[in-house]
Amino acid sequence: MKQLFLSLATIVTLFACNNKPSQEEAIEAAKQAAVDSVNAVNEVKQRTIDSMETVKNIRGKNAPATVHHSSSASADNSAPAATTTTTTTEKKKGWSHTAKGAVVGAGTGAVTGAILNKNDRLKGAAIGTVVGAGAGAGIGAIVDHQKKKKEAAKQQ
Repeated sequence: MKQLFLSLATIVTLFACNNKPSQEEAIEAAKQAAVDSVNAVNEVKQRTIDSMETVKNIRGKNAPATVHHSSSASADNSAPAATTTTTTTEKKKGWSHTAKGAVVGAGTGAVTGAILNKNDRLKGAAIGTVVGAGAGAGIGAIVDHQKKKKEAAKQQ
């Protein structure tokens, strides 16, 4: 009976001293907060782009519509609308390499920092995030610069 009680007390003590889940939850919360802030910024940028494209489309439709109404039937009015839609989808761009590098670097740095700093995982994750984001953004900026050089060389 003493052995059973002693082993049960040992197991309860070991599980009570386990702080890893709370540290991992804090790391996940920090990662999620960083992702949420990036997503919020991207949503604001996308809304701005969408509103600017809407204004452009409205202005673009008004000018050709008066010209087309005076010269021909409504069949011509549908053609400029399709053209405007095509140009809008062509102008949409994805993330730059700088932004992609910063996000990937921040995630990688957070995980690496948390793994390497065994004493204070949250502090390691925070430092890793900053260092990784800086390194990723720097590498992405280099790639963006090289792509611009190649495009300029192709145009000449």
